Amino acid sequence: MPWKERCALDLRIEMINDWLSKEYTVTELSLFYHVSRKTVYKWIERYQRVGESGLEELSRIPHYHPNATSEDKIKAILMMKKQHLKWGPRKVIAKLRNDNLGQKWPADSTVNTILRKHGLVNERKYRHHTPPYTQPFLESDQPNKVWSADYKGQFRMGNERLCYPLTISDNYSRYILACQGLASPTFRQTQLYFEWAFRQYGLPDAIRTDNGAPFASVGLGGLSRLSVWFIKLGIRPERIVAGCPEQNGRHERMHKTLKDEAANPPEKNITEQQKAFDHFVAEYNNERPHEALGQKTPASIYRKSSRNYPSKLPDIEYDSHTIVRYVHPNGRITWHAADLYISQSLAGEHIRLKQIGNSIWEVGFGYYPLGLIDERRLKITSY
Repeated sequence: MPWKERCALDLRIEMINDWLSKEYTVTELSLFYHVSRKTVYKWIERYQRVGESGLEELSRIPHYHPNATSEDKIKAILMMKKQHLKWGPRKVIAKLRNDNLGQKWPADSTVNTILRKHGLVNERKYRHHTPPYTQPFLESDQPNKVWSADYKGQFRMGNERLCYPLTISDNYSRYILACQGLASPTFRQTQLYFEWAFRQYGLPDAIRTDNGAPFASVGLGGLSRLSVWFIKLGIRPERIVAGCPEQNGRHERMHKTLKDEAANPPEKNITEQQKAFDHFVAEYNNERPHEALGQKTPASIYRKSSRNYPSKLPDIEYDSHTIVRYVHPNGRITWHAADLYISQSLAGEHIRLKQIGNSIWEVGFGYYPLGLIDERRLKITSY
């Protein structure tokens, strides 16, 4: 995996200092810094050969630049930017190209580099991203092995109000389990309709979603309140890779058909829109032959799950060899007299800690792995 958001050189220096302390093995360093053992050995060898300067990335810049931007063009770019401070690099260079037809100007990316070098680019605020899902997906080889869910493509109805269609389907049979138009994709509204689906059809082994709310969060392990609830029900939350909707392709294809046939054009209000959704679902499940099913209907393939929705939400249990910590309302745990932030989504729950190295501990909620803690530095990182 790549180095985290901090400067790579700082991380290498920190890693070498940990190695010099003789408190960490190469395996522990590779686990905590999310790099391979080969990479750890590479930087150790460079440090031993030339010292701290060996930790710097070797320059790949050629000694000669035949396409280097001339000083005159750099001055013109800077002058244009100063005349239009709110313009971005693409507008700046587009204006210069239009004003100087026939001249060769640098690429947009080069202009961005020039402006950035001279402090004329406003840096974007860092956005916290959901940690990537690292577990392999379950195979959809029978009904209720994997369900898919999504809020996809909100749209305005005739009364100008937004409709967010929550859809849940069984991956194996393509059977649509729920399609409900909601005013907003809140946790509570989403949970209510999942609960209805669980009571109606039983529990799946896994539910596959994207990385948006309310299915995921930016906390440790990417867990949201909804996915915490799934785990307590014995359901595995699976998240597709950001920007890879094809990993949920069956559901995405159904969604396109749904929008084309039930929301194009949209109805005048939520009551009429829901009627259109219900009509589509009934036809899709019971009448529409599906090529991937041998021209059978989803209803002829789907069977309810043998796992019933429990009358009482079960507690997460851990074995006696596991260290257990309570997650306080602020999302933190107490560990070696220090407070470590885990996730607001896990407030009120108990998590487990399992030692996997001399000073490295794996953090998990039930069976679900969340991240790693360095016991010596009291530092935590996501998988």
